[in-house]
This record gives sequence, C-alpha cells and structure tokens, in this order.
Amino acid sequence: MFNNNDQSSLSSEFQTHLSPQGQQKIWAIGGGKGGVGKSLVTANLAICLALMGHKVAAIDLDLGGANLHTCLGVPIPEKTLSDYLSKKVRTLTELLTPTAINNLFIISGAQDDLGIANLKQMHKAKLLAQFSELPVDYVLLDLGAGTTFNTIDFFISADQGIITTLPEPTSIENSYRFIKTVYHRKLKMAEELLEIGPLIDQAMNAKLSQNSTPADLINRVIEINPVVGQKLRSEINRLQPKLIINQVRTQSDIDIGFSMKLISKKYFGINLDYVGYLDYDATVWQSVKKRKPLLMEFPNSTLVNNFDRIIHRLLNIN
Repeated sequence: MFNNNDQSSLSSEFQTHLSPQGQQKIWAIGGGKGGVGKSLVTANLAICLALMGHKVAAIDLDLGGANLHTCLGVPIPEKTLSDYLSKKVRTLTELLTPTAINNLFIISGAQDDLGIANLKQMHKAKLLAQFSELPVDYVLLDLGAGTTFNTIDFFISADQGIITTLPEPTSIENSYRFIKTVYHRKLKMAEELLEIGPLIDQAMNAKLSQNSTPADLINRVIEINPVVGQKLRSEINRLQPKLIINQVRTQSDIDIGFSMKLISKKYFGINLDYVGYLDYDATVWQSVKKRKPLLMEFPNSTLVNNFDRIIHRLLNIN
C-alpha cells in the first residue's frame, strides 16, 4: 500500500482548514449512466475529508457494479450490505471496514440480487435511519447508474447530492435525464407533502404552450394559488445539486458545466451548483490497475489540486 509519510505529506494539502465538527452529513454521488467516475469521485472525496480529520464512511450502493473498494485499495470486505438486507447483521455499524487511510471506513455494496435495486420503501427508510446512526462525521453514498426510484430517493434524501458527468453528448443527455427525474420525484413528494395533487392537475390542464418548461408549471400553480405555489417553489428550491465534470481535456469541456448550470435554471428552475472539474489523467486507470487509492498513489497528479478545489467548494471554505 503506502507508508505513513505519504499520507502525512498529502494530508497537509487538505488540512489548511478544518471544517467545524457538527451534525453528521450525508453526501450522495450520482449520475445518469455508468462509467462516468462516480466511484472515483466518491473514493477521493472521502479520502480528502478523512485527511482533513473527519471520520468518514463510504458506502457502495451500486448493485451489480460495486467497485468502490477497488478505488479505495481494499479487497471486497467479508461482510457487505447483503448481510444487513438479509438480517445477518443488525446494524450497518457492524459492516464498517477500516481502510489504510486513517478515519476512513467502507461499507461494501450488495453482492447479490437481494440488493439495492429491489429495496422496498420500508428498507429504504431503515437504511436512511441507519446512515444517520453511523459513528462518523460524513457518510458518502456511491449510487448506482440510472434513474430508479431507489437511486433518486437516496440522492434527494442526502444533505448534498453530487452529479458526475463526462464532457460528451450521451453522458450530458443522461445527466439532464437524471436531473429531470430528480425534479419530478421531488415534485411528487411535494405534492404529497402539501396535498396539492388537484392543484398540479389543474395547472397541467391549463393551456400551457407546447414549449412550456417544468419551471412554467410552478409559475402556473402560483397564479392559481400564490400561497401554496410559493411553498411548492420553496420545496423545489431546496434541490441544489452539485455538478462535477470528469475527464476534461479542453476549456470547452470545462465550460460545459456553466452551460448545464444555465439550462438547469432556465428549464427546471433548479440551482445546479458547478463545483469543479477533474482533468483527464492517465494515473486514474493506473491506480485502478494497481488497486491503490489515486490520491495516495499519485500525490503529484493534477487531480490532487482538482479535488482540493472541489472539496473546498463543497465545504464552503474560501
């Protein structure tokens, strides 16, 4: 693996500011499709937080493609989420497996078909409650690809939802699909919370033009009932996902994030926060091949600075 000198030297990169210890935070890392670097982002954000002195649990919720352990340089733990879902263990705390990095633990993904894809609402609620009881400062969820309700619900329930995408058309399209599904799921939850199903139907049945956006729907509800409409807008405004563009090679790749931010605001009325990008770097596949954590194995990689900037944005540190 790596020695303590490596860890302490890299640690200084991230320890300039220690964020205050407070209530535990849950971050969910999602995206429209597989292969965009969700596990890479989850693993290295977890490492950054651990190097800053926080206790961190990284949890692999990617059914069938669980590879977070590889990015963290550990073998598949003996006990995984399958053991919790099948009631072989009573709490998620029993699944916490130490990594070679101080303060950083992993809970490995379900290894069978009983897993996350088939979760019932009750199991989902139990898992969310269990996340909050883990003896750590931060819980990072590496979500599966796609837009199943389970994936979207974990994303919405987190204190911070982070979308990872690549600067290529199919990935960007899938990211918009992900954002759209998050929006509609949040709208449905707000409908139930505010009991405004009939009001939404009335707005939908109004003569909205064919080019109407989801944001126009909220405006129409406000016209019909200003008080309830503003409450609905307030619920949607609580959606403030973060965006990371992975594998950028050019300035135009970097600028895609700003375009996505503008389009999300115009079309959905969602404040998409572009927190940074990751340069294309061959050290990524080299570290995966070696089964060693990227930031620890290649401390001089440009990605160290990329992640440093991103973690400071996520923690609101200047």
